[in-house]
Amino acid sequence: MVHVIYVSIFFFGLIIGSFLNCLVWRLYKGEKMSGRSYCPKCEEMIAWYDNIPVLSFILLGGRCRRCKKKISWQYPLVELATGALFVAAFFINGKLFYAGQGISDFGFILNSKFLIMNLKDWFLVSVMIVIFVVDLRWYLILDIVTLPAAAIIFIINLFLGFSWSNMIISGIMGGSFFLIQFMVSRGKWIGGGDIRLGLLMGVALGWPDVLTALFLAYFIGSVIGVALIVGGKKEWSSKVPLGTFLTAATVITMFWGERILGWYLNLF
Repeated sequence: MVHVIYVSIFFFGLIIGSFLNCLVWRLYKGEKMSGRSYCPKCEEMIAWYDNIPVLSFILLGGRCRRCKKKISWQYPLVELATGALFVAAFFINGKLFYAGQGISDFGFILNSKFLIMNLKDWFLVSVMIVIFVVDLRWYLILDIVTLPAAAIIFIINLFLGFSWSNMIISGIMGGSFFLIQFMVSRGKWIGGGDIRLGLLMGVALGWPDVLTALFLAYFIGSVIGVALIVGGKKEWSSKVPLGTFLTAATVITMFWGERILGWYLNLF
């Protein structure tokens, strides 16, 4: 039974990932979400059979059926990542929520709180994927994504019994961390979108996990940045999409924050 659930969640994630790809493009272009999907190269409408997550990309050989131009690898990668992360969230939440009862019992002991936990994490994963892609491609972190997401996560966390004071304090700390850098550098080091993303991270993760995520983001960014410079892909003065590292670190911390913090503290 549990394998059927995992497979179903994975395919559900693929579908959501396909929607996220559409959302990313339309947010960037400032378009409404109504209307059928279209090829960003020739702008021809995409038939339903050419819009099946991952499968259509494979069958089409990674090219648009009409204009024959290449389809970005972003599309299948986002779909696969969303599916995999949805399964990971369900699995990890299950181990926490049903500790000692056995993962194989999921199909029989689901309850409303557990479902809401998963819906919240799937929503947060989706938001982080959108921010990741938009910032990676266009160096933008959109307030229309971060601010509503922070409000929604805050409300859901309250329902799940999270401390409102912890969320507010960690949200202020996450936002202030980037606000100080923004003010000191007069906007040269980071953009205003990073401030709102820091707020979202704080509300979503709470204290002390928000600190873990910030540390992890800068660590990952430093490692990748140095590797790109050494490989001749970037220069020291090159602009870095910080949001990509922050979103990746948020998802990692959401899943394994306590283990990472525990491992770090044990070093001392």
